Amino acid sequence: MVALVLGLAIFLGAHSVRIVAPDWRERQIARLGENPWKGRYSLASALGLGLIVWGYAQARTAPVDLWLPPLWTRHLAVLLVWPAFILLVAAYVPGTRIKAKLHHPMLLGVKLWAAAHLLANGRLADLLLFGSFLLWAVLDFRSARGRDRAAGTPYAPGNGAKDLVALVIGTLAWAVLAFWAHAWLFGVAPLGR
Repeated sequence: MVALVLGLAIFLGAHSVRIVAPDWRERQIARLGENPWKGRYSLASALGLGLIVWGYAQARTAPVDLWLPPLWTRHLAVLLVWPAFILLVAAYVPGTRIKAKLHHPMLLGVKLWAAAHLLANGRLADLLLFGSFLLWAVLDFRSARGRDRAAGTPYAPGNGAKDLVALVIGTLAWAVLAFWAHAWLFGVAPLGR
């Protein structure tokens, strides 16, 4: 559990600098340069992610049950993760109406993904992992919207064809994960196969 908590602190800490210390972040970028800053940020993120994966895998070998979610929450989680994938993809497809309307679809996708997994899992490691990501996404979304308002960030209106691209890619990625890769990667078949 220590590796999981340390990994979450490093990964989410690196991703929270813009939330809690934006002026310090800007000073560091100015002092180091953008690419060295991104290199350190990426290194910290990779280290944190590695510790999260390792720590979560270790925690699953000696699980601490907090509650037993009903079976139907597993099916609901599978359905909720589908739009989460579409939102994640929409964040990276330029010119979507989804991004124009929601502004930060990746963070909304992370919130939906984390909430879905909290519904379907009742162990301490699950609460730490998915609860931390949910809290971070809520705080980061609030911070990002505040930065947008302060900067007067404009969002282009987007078009339906780009939304269709996000929908198709997000759906395909979700289907691969739900029907095959989740069981292979994490040892859990979300659809019970």
